[in-house]
Amino acid sequence: MGQPNSDAGGGEEIRRRSCGCSKQDFLPEESFKSWGNYTRALKATPARLLDRLTARSGDHIELVEMKARSQHEMKKSLTWWDLMWFGIGAVIGAGIFVLTGLETKKHAGPAVVLSYVVSGVSAMLSVFCYTEFAVEIPAAGGSFAYLRVELGDFVAFIAAGNILLEYVIGGAAVARSWTSYFATLCNHHPNDFRIHVSSFPDDYNQLDPIAIVVIIVICTLAVASTKGSSRFNYIASIFHVAIILFIVIAGLTKANPKNFTPFAPYGPRGIFVASAVLFFAYVGFDAVSTMAEETKNPAKDIPIGLVGSMVITTLAYCILAVTLCLMQPYQQIDEDAPFSVAFEAVGWGWAKYIVAAGAIKGMTTVLLVSAVGQARYLTHIARTHMISPWFAKVHERTGTPVNATATMLAATAIIAFFTSLGILSNLLSISTLFIFMLVAVGLIVRRYYVSGETIPSDRNKLIICLVLILGSSIATAVYWGSSDGWIGLVVSNSIWFLSTLALWLGVPQAKKPHVWGVPLVPWLPSLSIAINLFLLGSIDKASFERFGIWTGILLVYYILIGLHASYDSVMESKTIAGEVNSSL
Repeated sequence: MGQPNSDAGGGEEIRRRSCGCSKQDFLPEESFKSWGNYTRALKATPARLLDRLTARSGDHIELVEMKARSQHEMKKSLTWWDLMWFGIGAVIGAGIFVLTGLETKKHAGPAVVLSYVVSGVSAMLSVFCYTEFAVEIPAAGGSFAYLRVELGDFVAFIAAGNILLEYVIGGAAVARSWTSYFATLCNHHPNDFRIHVSSFPDDYNQLDPIAIVVIIVICTLAVASTKGSSRFNYIASIFHVAIILFIVIAGLTKANPKNFTPFAPYGPRGIFVASAVLFFAYVGFDAVSTMAEETKNPAKDIPIGLVGSMVITTLAYCILAVTLCLMQPYQQIDEDAPFSVAFEAVGWGWAKYIVAAGAIKGMTTVLLVSAVGQARYLTHIARTHMISPWFAKVHERTGTPVNATATMLAATAIIAFFTSLGILSNLLSISTLFIFMLVAVGLIVRRYYVSGETIPSDRNKLIICLVLILGSSIATAVYWGSSDGWIGLVVSNSIWFLSTLALWLGVPQAKKPHVWGVPLVPWLPSLSIAINLFLLGSIDKASFERFGIWTGILLVYYILIGLHASYDSVMESKTIAGEVNSSL
C-alpha cells in the first residue's frame, strides 16, 4: 500500500497511545472527538449505513492495511504440524465422552457410527470452504475477514459478534466442567471445590475459583507465545491420543459382537437426528483458520493442517463409537458418563479415572485453542475500528495480541466464576453454524462475482440461484422438523439440486483460486449451505432467542458506535491513499 510514509509520522503517537486507557485510546476516530461531531455522525447514519452495506473490503486491504494497524506483526512460526494438532486439540474435547452415549441410547443405537460419519462429512465441507479462504486471505480475522471481502462489513460484524459470544459462553462452560472432572479424578463431588454463597441466586451461588485459575494459566500460555501454545497443545494432544488408544484397545478386549444387533433400532431418521447433535463434537476448527496469519507457508500448511486434523478426528470418533457399542447393549449405555460406566460394567471401574484424565486434557486444549482463536477474531475486528483499535495491538516481543487475549479471557473468567453449568449447558453453537453457512455463501460469491467484471445478467442469475439454494435448504430443515412425510423433502431437495445445477451450468466462474481451491464448486459449498441450515433447524427455541437478543444488542452498538468508527477509519485511509497518489 502507498501508506507507510503517511503512517510513519504518526507511528510514535499510535505506539504511545495504544498503551493507555483514555478516551483517545479507545475512541480515536473523528466522530467521537466532540459531542458536536458525534451528533453530526448520528444524523449521517442512513448514508453511512448504506455505504457500509454496499462496500466490500479486498484481499490486499485485509492482508496489508489491516495488519499494519496492529503496529507489530504476528510471528510466522506455525507449520502444518502445528495446525493439525491445534485442530485436534480444538475439536476433540470432552464432548466425545458425553454426546456418544446420549445419542446412541436415545436416537441411533449402534448406528451412531454412521451419525458420526454424516456429521464428519458435514464438518469437512465447511473445512474445505474455510481452507480456500484461509489460503487466499491468510489474515487473523478468519471468517470475519472472509465475510468482509465477499459480503461486506455489516454481515461480517454481526456474524463475528455472535461467534465471540459463543466463545465466551462456551469457554466458561468448559472451565466449570474442568472443575467437575478434576473433582471426579480426586474422588470428590464437583461442588466440594466450589464456594457456596447462600445470599446469591441459586444459579449463581457456587463460585468456582479453580475455573479462574485454569483460565489464568490458559491466558498466560496464549499471551506468551503462539509457538509455545502449539508445543503445549500437541504434547497434550499426544497424551489424549494415548488415552483414546487405551479406551479402544481395552474396550475391544471386552467386545461382544451381539451388542451390535439391532444396528439401527430407530431407523434412518434416528441416524440423522443424532448426526445433527453430534456435529457439535466437530466444532472448533474455525479457530484454527484465524492462525493463518502466523503460518509459515499458508498454501501448503493450511490445507494439510485443517483437512488432516478433521480426518483424524472423524476416524477417532467413529472408532470410539464402535468400541462403546461393542462393550454394552445400546439400551444400557449411560447418557452422562458412557465410557466410565461401560468399563465399570465389565469390572474395570478404575478406568474411569483414565477417562476423566482424557476429558480434562480435552477441555484444557479446547480452552487454549479457543483462547488463541477468539483473540485473533477480536484483533482483526479492532483493526477495522468496528471496536476500539486498542484491542488490535500486537505485542512487539511475543508477537501475540495481548489486549484482545486478556480481555476475552477476563470476560470468560467472570462468567465461569459465578454462573452454574446448568445456565451455560446449552452449547449448541447456532452462531458457528450461521457463520459456516455464510462462509459457504461467501465462497460461491467469490468464485462467481467480481465487481466491475461480472456482467449484470450473470450477477442476476447468481442472485436467483443463491436465493433458491437458501430457500430450498430452509424448507428442507423446516419440513424435516415438522413432518414425518417425504414428499416435501423430495420437492425441496429437487429445487436445491436444480438451482445448484443451474448455477453450475448457467453462470461462468469469474475468479479462479490462485493456489488451492475447493473442488466441485458450486456443489460442495452449496451442499455445505444445505447441511448447515438443516442443522440450524435442529436447534432449540431458546438458542434462537439468545441469538436474536444478542444480535439486537450488536445492531444497537453498530448503529451508535461501530458504524461511525469504521466509516471514519475508511475515510481516513482513502484520504491518506489520495495524498500519497497525488505526491507520486
